[in-house]
Amino acid sequence: MPRQRRTVITCAITGAIHTPTMSDALPLTYDDIATQAIGAAEAGASILHLHARNPRDGSPSVDPDDFTPFLQRIKQASDSVVNISTGGSLSLSIRDRIKPARRFEPEMCSLNMGSFNFAFHRLAGRYETWKYDWERAYVEGSEANIFRNTFRDIREAAEALAPLGIKFEHECYDVGHLYNLKFCMESGLFRPPVFIQFVFGILGGIGTDIDNLVFMKRTADRLFGDSYRWSVLGAGSAQMPLATTASQMGGHVRVGLEDSLYIARGKLAKSNAEQVAKIRRIIEDLGCQPATPDEAREILGLKGGDRVAF
Repeated sequence: MPRQRRTVITCAITGAIHTPTMSDALPLTYDDIATQAIGAAEAGASILHLHARNPRDGSPSVDPDDFTPFLQRIKQASDSVVNISTGGSLSLSIRDRIKPARRFEPEMCSLNMGSFNFAFHRLAGRYETWKYDWERAYVEGSEANIFRNTFRDIREAAEALAPLGIKFEHECYDVGHLYNLKFCMESGLFRPPVFIQFVFGILGGIGTDIDNLVFMKRTADRLFGDSYRWSVLGAGSAQMPLATTASQMGGHVRVGLEDSLYIARGKLAKSNAEQVAKIRRIIEDLGCQPATPDEAREILGLKGGDRVAF
């Protein structure tokens, strides 16, 4: 019998978009993040995409000291690949955003491949009261956000992090970001095979139509040939449908409470692990096999968990 195709499942545990009012399941404290990350790994996630939160009020944080407590617990309890975000703030400079990755030297980190409007202010209308004072202004204020990721920012991140053996999750929110990545590869910043995360459904980026996934994949094929691996992130209600489609197209998948707070229409997820278990069940039923952490390392060409600094 031929070997089943291995699908890498990434779980994005908490992110920097959703706020505490939006779901009681959203991890906020060090213990919350560690516990849910370990649970997601046990459910089948081979990569854990991690942001930090201020444990006092749940606000997004890029302070490396807010990563230390949960990184150590995850390392002790799981062999999953740790992927630290470099996009944890829509207002701070890239120099601040890469500080956690520079300190901890993970196997992977995310890297956004272009500047664009990044808005989630529409969510504010769903809530009349908020758990913390910062939340309403934070959500409503995103209407004015430009998420800065210039070519200079990208170069600064690459030059600081690539020498540490970190593999990038190149987050591409629109087709132009693929061309940005191609330019950066031709400039010598990134070596193939690159790992591309196609992102759909963020206001300011490309929409969630299946035609857009096919278009992004076809464009990447033309630009990169066999020199890339790819995954799909569908925001909100597009999470499971796009992940399912991507798995059947030969891609990898990403789920997690960073990207969607729901497990089904109108039903909040109880945990990250619940989302991982659902997409695992779907892809197994459709003939794929979730990759183990070591298989993910082989597929993506990672340096190994013994070469991180935490």
